[in-house]
Amino acid sequence: MTSGPKDKMEISSLKDFYRLMARTREVRAAVVSDLLAGHAPGPGPEQELSLALAALSAIPPGRGPRTLALDRTRTIEIDLGYEIGELEKDLFYLGNGEQAFLERLAAMHPGFKDQVNEALGRLAGIRFNCFVTDRDGTTNNYCGRYRSSIQSAYNAVFLSRFAGRAVNSPIIMTSAPLRDFGLLDVSANPQGTFIYAASKGRECLDLAGLRRSHPIDPARQAVLEALNQRLSKLIARPDLEKFGLIGSGLQFKFGQTTIARQDITGSVPEGESLGFLETIRSLVAELDPAGANLRIEDTGLDVEIILTIEAGDEGLKDFDKGDGVKYLDRELGLGMARGPNLVCGDTSSDLAMVRAAMELSKDTWSVFVTVKQDLAARARDICPRALTLPEPDMLVTALGLLPAGRLL
Repeated sequence: MTSGPKDKMEISSLKDFYRLMARTREVRAAVVSDLLAGHAPGPGPEQELSLALAALSAIPPGRGPRTLALDRTRTIEIDLGYEIGELEKDLFYLGNGEQAFLERLAAMHPGFKDQVNEALGRLAGIRFNCFVTDRDGTTNNYCGRYRSSIQSAYNAVFLSRFAGRAVNSPIIMTSAPLRDFGLLDVSANPQGTFIYAASKGRECLDLAGLRRSHPIDPARQAVLEALNQRLSKLIARPDLEKFGLIGSGLQFKFGQTTIARQDITGSVPEGESLGFLETIRSLVAELDPAGANLRIEDTGLDVEIILTIEAGDEGLKDFDKGDGVKYLDRELGLGMARGPNLVCGDTSSDLAMVRAAMELSKDTWSVFVTVKQDLAARARDICPRALTLPEPDMLVTALGLLPAGRLL
């Protein structure tokens, strides 16, 4: 990334792009801290975000939405809908204030006010003991690449305000790693606001900034490390390098590894994507022929390779987000049995969080961000107090207005 005069930035490569997005996280985090403290951020951050937006908008199109240099001879096409859209929303929020921003969201999302008001009517007046939420697709709009899915300033203000006003123990749980590159690298909330639970809750950063982790059997860890070395060599091949750059990329988590085989824009031909999936399956079978250590979960976009855990009479099972919830409750002394608790998600893998919370306390509420009726029905079967919203912006807005439940 080059910057000449202070009124211009230029992006020519994927590395430039990621550096710019990392800088927007720093700017947004500073803005959020100022706003939550009741201070006006001043013109500097808004100007820098405006320059970032202009730089992204100037990236030339190729066959797809935008094209960047991957190296000296190759290019990569990327969809910047999330990055540009969230910068535009942040700039409107900073320039026009919250009420005007809420009206903008209402104009963007059909049924916005009715949906938010319904959620407020259900949740107003409750102080939650624990709030456990997934990130991507739940409290954060989807992005084509995890590395550039930087949390928006408005999003961080609304969520942090809710955490401070209405929750004893607020937790963001994701399957991504904790750091390098992980959840901490894309978050703009002030330090000490949230417990960050990564790798499905196998590792976390508590409110005091201390890292904690679920114990892993050394023999199983050795199998996962062997897998990670082989996957690193795989995506170093020119014909497979794209799988480390699209979507989630290659993520070494605590007790789990994720490798993308597709992204939300379908940039990889389906036959090539399925072929890569079979390559991974063969690799896992070679390293763990008896299936005693590793399980594969294919989401259609990502391939999750998960270390198994002992499950008593049931034998071996995958470590899921429900196991993460129970581990955090024990490790951090959350007292989830006391309730009330609020659990939010957007996919079937998040149902395990709801199930675990219900086992700990029947005084549990749930919000699922989905338009899939079967998923909504499954959530209600587990948690009678479950409700659904179709967009992350609706959930984040409702949370930002709690506990008072001010109607739009």
